[in-house]
Amino acid sequence: MAYEGVLLFAVAFVATWLFQFAAGGAVVEGWQRTALQVYLVAVFAAYFLWCWLRGGQTLAMKTWGIRLVAPGRNRVPARVALARLAFAGFFIGAFGVAVVGAFVHHNPWLAFVTLAVSGIGLGWALFDRDRQFLHDRLAGTRLVLVEKNISL
Repeated sequence: MAYEGVLLFAVAFVATWLFQFAAGGAVVEGWQRTALQVYLVAVFAAYFLWCWLRGGQTLAMKTWGIRLVAPGRNRVPARVALARLAFAGFFIGAFGVAVVGAFVHHNPWLAFVTLAVSGIGLGWALFDRDRQFLHDRLAGTRLVLVEKNISL
């Protein structure tokens, strides 16, 4: 997840630069800030869906030899990939809300509740019989290891 975060930072950097170029300036305020946030969510969603639908792997997943599969199918269907994105966005997004609640708004209850939701979604893998995240369980997908072909 940390490696995926580094890649998403690069995607966000380029997408934000394009947005600022199109907006005509580096300062983004008011409705443009909201538009930028919606745009970045759409860019992130497009990145994940494109990668999962093409080959079941983002660049970080390729690096670590992990593939997203839908049992009994050759490729992950668009509906299933979208469901996984929504569930993962909810559980992993809760972590971001927890950080904002704790450090920006100084609200320990908001931080605790959202961190608990995030923890349930991600911590699920520790107790799941197949070591799958909750968003994979709910969407009907699996993460599997892919054998790497190393030739010298």
